[in-house]
Amino acid sequence: MFETLLLNFLFLLLPVMVYLIFFEHKSYYSNRWIFIILSSLTMILCLSIPIRLNVGFIFDLRYIPFIIAALYGGYKNLFPLYILLNIYRFYIGGEGELNSFLFSTGAFLLIPLLSNLFLHFDLKRRVMTSAAISFVFMVIYLSLLSTYFEVLTKEFWILAFHALATHVVMIAIITVLIERVIANHKNRERYLHSERLNIVSELSASVSHEIRNPLTVTSGFLQLLSDSKTITPEEKKYVELSLQELKRAEKIVSDYLSFAKPQSENMIYSDLSGEIEYTKNLLLPYARMHQVDIQLNFSNTLCTRYDHNQMQQCLINLVKNGIESMQETDGGILTITASEKPKKILLTIQDTGVGMTKEEISRLGKPYYSTKEKGTGLGMLMVYNTIDKVKGSIKVKSEKGKGTTFQITIPAYSQ
Repeated sequence: MFETLLLNFLFLLLPVMVYLIFFEHKSYYSNRWIFIILSSLTMILCLSIPIRLNVGFIFDLRYIPFIIAALYGGYKNLFPLYILLNIYRFYIGGEGELNSFLFSTGAFLLIPLLSNLFLHFDLKRRVMTSAAISFVFMVIYLSLLSTYFEVLTKEFWILAFHALATHVVMIAIITVLIERVIANHKNRERYLHSERLNIVSELSASVSHEIRNPLTVTSGFLQLLSDSKTITPEEKKYVELSLQELKRAEKIVSDYLSFAKPQSENMIYSDLSGEIEYTKNLLLPYARMHQVDIQLNFSNTLCTRYDHNQMQQCLINLVKNGIESMQETDGGILTITASEKPKKILLTIQDTGVGMTKEEISRLGKPYYSTKEKGTGLGMLMVYNTIDKVKGSIKVKSEKGKGTTFQITIPAYSQ
């Protein structure tokens, strides 16, 4: 029995180990199907090599990957496992086929309902929740199994004890391992993002000033040339095109310079609501030009420490991006909501624009990546850099065709 139990534990560890070794850097969509395939394989192996007790009963751990898939992936991840589980169980045959089908159907219908709530829990609550769900459903399963016995013997209670203890302990261990994998992935992404910001900051400090001077001189001479009466209309057209490109180059340099400014030296203690109000008033004509209505909601004061100029530019970039995302939808509503919670400020900027895919969201804030045709990506990089320097965080929720929501959390300080 002990050897088979360890073998089944190895089956449960298989998805975690294979994912870490081979698939950790794959895209979200690929990871989803890898998760389904590995969970299915684990479930089949647990069914094929069950744990045999000395008293003559057998039980298996098929419902551990089943419950894990339901909690972390919801219905869309669980459905292939549900189909495969029942097909393979009917293929094996034997008593309990109907009970297995009824139980798996009940689990399929009920457990994914808790998925959204489960994913908002912290590590401790996720472990406790997964263990509690496993315990409850195994009690139900054993209750169904008990209908096959006229009298519940000592052997049945031994089976019940081993089944309950094994499922609760195993699913708790697997949940902890999965949470560690998720935490390590987030920490690595945070570290890489911080390194990218540092590199861009160093490059901008050393290069931007040197580039800006010749750009200014060239732009000045081209403006004089444009005013000249000796050039032809065609030549003037070329000069105007050159001036437009120089302006674009100057904007890119200005974006770079924003990274070189030492924000910590310019920190002030102020009410963030003033910066938000200023941003709205500044971009209101631009919003009306694009048929966008800006709605602003405050709940109370939003006092914290930040760099005045960089925070303004950060908010301008976010609101301007939201307005521009609604160009293709012929306008819409951009909602800015700000409130102060215990020790933190929550700022939400929501638009009804074209939205983004999960792949596009994952690349936001990376240098030179932009969803706009002529964008450089430096505006969003500046946003992430500014929020990072005030020890804040950004979460992005978006769906194609339905809009995007930026949720910014900033620590609140008392003076």
